[in-house]
Amino acid sequence: MYYFVEFRGYISIPYFLIPPLTLFTSQKGQERNEMSDFVQTANVKRSVRNLTTKIADVAALNTLVQGVIDTNAFQCVNHVVAGETHPGVSRGTQSFGIRVVYENPTTLKNMGIATAKASTVAGYTAASTALVGNTALATAIGGDPIQDTETEGYSISLNCHDANGEDYTVTFTRKAVTISSYEDAAIVARVNTWANTKPALA
Repeated sequence: MYYFVEFRGYISIPYFLIPPLTLFTSQKGQERNEMSDFVQTANVKRSVRNLTTKIADVAALNTLVQGVIDTNAFQCVNHVVAGETHPGVSRGTQSFGIRVVYENPTTLKNMGIATAKASTVAGYTAASTALVGNTALATAIGGDPIQDTETEGYSISLNCHDANGEDYTVTFTRKAVTISSYEDAAIVARVNTWANTKPALA
C-alpha cells in the first residue's frame, strides 16, 4: 500500500523505500505504457537546377524574376486566405549582398573589405552608392573602394499557389534555381519547361 507523504524541510529517504513510478490513464486500473508517434501527412520535395554560368548581376536576376510574375509563367492561381485574396505568385524573401574591396592604389594590395545587405533592389543600389562613396571609411581603411560585384550573392524567392491547391516556393540565386515544399511532380515539369527557354538558366 502507498501513502501520500507531506514534506516539510529536507528528509532523507532510503532509495529502497521509494515505490516505483506507475503511470495511469483515465481508465481505472489500466497502466499506460504507450506513446504517440509522428505520422507523415505529406510528401514535400525539393529540387535544384544548378546553372552552368552564374547570373551576371542584380539587374539580370531581377528582370528574370519579374518576368515570371508579369507573365504568370508557372500558371499559378489567386487564392483566398482568411477572406483576403492573394496573388498566385508574389515576391517573398529577398537578399542582395554588397561587397566593397579597398585597394592600395600603389601596391594594389587589398587593404580591407566592407559588406552590407539589402532586401530590395532599390536598397541594394542606394547602399552600393553610399558604401563606395564613403570617403571617410576609405581613408580609415587606407585604400580605394572598388565594388566586387563578381563575388556578391543575390537571392529572390517567389511564393506560388498552384491550381491543385499546393503552395510552393521558387528561389533564384546567381548559381541555382530551387523549387521547394511541393508534392506534385507536374510543378517541377512546368518550371523546368519555362527554365529551358531562358539562356541565363542553362
